[in-house]
Amino acid sequence: MRGSRGGRKLKSEINVVPYIDVMLCLLIIFMVMPTSNNPSSIDLPHAEKASRPPDAYIQVQVKPNGSLMIGIAGKSAEAPETEPNRDALVRKLRGLHEQYPEYPVLIAGDKESKYDDVITLISEAKKMGINRVGLATK
Repeated sequence: MRGSRGGRKLKSEINVVPYIDVMLCLLIIFMVMPTSNNPSSIDLPHAEKASRPPDAYIQVQVKPNGSLMIGIAGKSAEAPETEPNRDALVRKLRGLHEQYPEYPVLIAGDKESKYDDVITLISEAKKMGINRVGLATK
């Protein structure tokens, strides 16, 4: 039999491995957390109103339900026609631009209409060579 002196010695060391594991987990959590900036709020640029609106222009209307209308507004006003789809509207816009090349194009997008629809129409008008494309506002 062994005496109490010959037995195992107690180690008086601190095991730091669990603390390192906790610190690494916290580091990963703070790296993955989003910043304090709110990504849903954006700061849009401000634009001034035109000093004098054009006398006559080609007006494209985008309704919330996706229907599209096009016509001439101003001096030689024509009643806007409803177009069944975007391709038909682009063909009509090309024809009106060839007939009235000096007229600017104003796109009137409803508050409830899709942003993508309005931006796509602006892009299509620019591709046709129409330099004066604007957005109608109240």
